Amino acid sequence: MTAKPWATALLSRSIQRSVRGGLAGVWVRGALPTGGAVLAPNHHSWWDGYVLREVARWAGAPFSVLMTARQLGRFPFLRRVGALRADEVRAGVRRAQAGWLAVFPEGALQPAGPLGTVAPGAAWIAQTAGVPLVPVALRVTLRGGQWPEAYLRFGPAVAGPALPGAIAHELAALDAELAGSDPEQPLAGYLRAVPGRLSRSDRVDWAAQLLTVVTGDRA
Repeated sequence: MTAKPWATALLSRSIQRSVRGGLAGVWVRGALPTGGAVLAPNHHSWWDGYVLREVARWAGAPFSVLMTARQLGRFPFLRRVGALRADEVRAGVRRAQAGWLAVFPEGALQPAGPLGTVAPGAAWIAQTAGVPLVPVALRVTLRGGQWPEAYLRFGPAVAGPALPGAIAHELAALDAELAGSDPEQPLAGYLRAVPGRLSRSDRVDWAAQLLTVVTGDRA
């Protein structure tokens, strides 16, 4: 594919606008990789690849992702922003050595819920590339606001055989945090990496506060 920097920049900005316009924000918890790594998240939302890419941008890490042949065939232009076909594992090894490579070990998109069957590809790429294998729990969920919120919980790097249990552990912890939280507040202990869209109620709150100051009315 002939390099067209303007097309890549345009697509990158489009993804950024999509995340910031369609979500209330993206929050992260845990130690993010500082060099090359394979990220192994669950895959239960359409937003997952976009969210991971925007977190990588925020962290200053080059980003690539393995996609199914069917999905990449539908959206071949995503190659311009780091997408690889799932069987391009040798290219994946090189990308993992240079930055973050996201590999969804469940394969295709799964229904939201518990972790599905974990394939060995992510572990193989990490071992071959000589980089950390990082389990990631990822939820995009509608809570107390108008727009969905994305939360990522990064676990410590693990060896390949421990990956299924490590992802399941992080996912269970994130689900417990969501279940026990105030839905009108971001999760405690998470840092907002990407801003998003304000709910109508938030915009009304600002207007109401301004009107209160102007009029001097108090409840």
